Amino acid sequence: MLDDIINHTLDSVGSSREKIFDIGETSRQEYETLQSQLKDVRIKVADIIERHDKTEMHSKFARNRLAEVSRAFNRYSSEEVRAVYEQANEYQVQLAVLQQEEMQLREKRDDIERRLIGLNETIEHAEQLAVQMTVVYNFLTSDLKQVGEALKDAREKQAFGLQIIEAQEEERRRLSREIHDGPAQTMANVLLRSELVERVFLEDGMDAALVEIRDLRKMVRASLAEVRRIIYDLRPMALDDLGLVPTLSKYLTTFEERHNIPVRFRHFGKEHRLSQQFEVAMFRLIQEAVQNALKHAEPTEIQVKIEIKPNMVIMIVRDDGKGFDTSQQVEGSFGLLGMKERVNMLKGELKIHSKLNSGTTVFIHIPIN
Repeated sequence: MLDDIINHTLDSVGSSREKIFDIGETSRQEYETLQSQLKDVRIKVADIIERHDKTEMHSKFARNRLAEVSRAFNRYSSEEVRAVYEQANEYQVQLAVLQQEEMQLREKRDDIERRLIGLNETIEHAEQLAVQMTVVYNFLTSDLKQVGEALKDAREKQAFGLQIIEAQEEERRRLSREIHDGPAQTMANVLLRSELVERVFLEDGMDAALVEIRDLRKMVRASLAEVRRIIYDLRPMALDDLGLVPTLSKYLTTFEERHNIPVRFRHFGKEHRLSQQFEVAMFRLIQEAVQNALKHAEPTEIQVKIEIKPNMVIMIVRDDGKGFDTSQQVEGSFGLLGMKERVNMLKGELKIHSKLNSGTTVFIHIPIN
């Protein structure tokens, strides 16, 4: 039976080598396709830059014409003044559109270049794996069980690594969308409104222009708040200034308001500052646990407790959601695996208690050296 198992495993290894080769070939084909796309994008970027330069030159002439008309306002009819202003404004709008298109093309170009780098690494890695598969035979002849466990662990870590890469790319896309739909749009509107202020001032006087300026100030203030929110989501600055507990309290309050789910936060022990890396790790662990509860548990309430002892930090995150069977691993659920990896790096302990329709409790113990 052992010989049959080994032979079957060797056949599987051979099949795996073929699959690795297929992955390499597929990656090469995708690499060539992306190179072609990158060439097209670069051509479009060059075309956009040329159009932008021409439009900017026309816009400059139009602004000079507008200034000339403004200096000799009484010599022109209102229709001529309006035509000159609208032409200058149209060129400004075209410039804003071209700038936006150029930014999107540059982002696409950068994304393709990053993907090409990743594909090149994948191709090289596939070639190395195809060569190194013979090492598996040595493991098979020594301890088949160890090989099985090692391969399982390797697959999980590989899948987790791929998930990290996908999460990073998704985060980049999310940030790009948020900046494009938020501050970028607001800045474009501010540019147009600033032109409108000048027009209103010339046509309706200072009082009407002041009303437009107040609206413009509100738009800038809203854009600034949006930028600050994006920065806070990337990394809470309060973590460096205030420490772990105040930052957690602020984050959970914002989380409660944003998702309309009650969050009860309590902390015990004497609060004191820990190392920067340690506080970041603690914050991310609780953040991940709370996000997992929101994403998977459908809770009506979340409880977060943290106790800072002289030699240990204890964290508990409990929800009253639908729970899950801890003996079965849900396909594609890398949140808990990521938490386990982070806890292992800190030489801590992670326990999860959950039952169907009875909620989930996450216990985390981290020693303080």
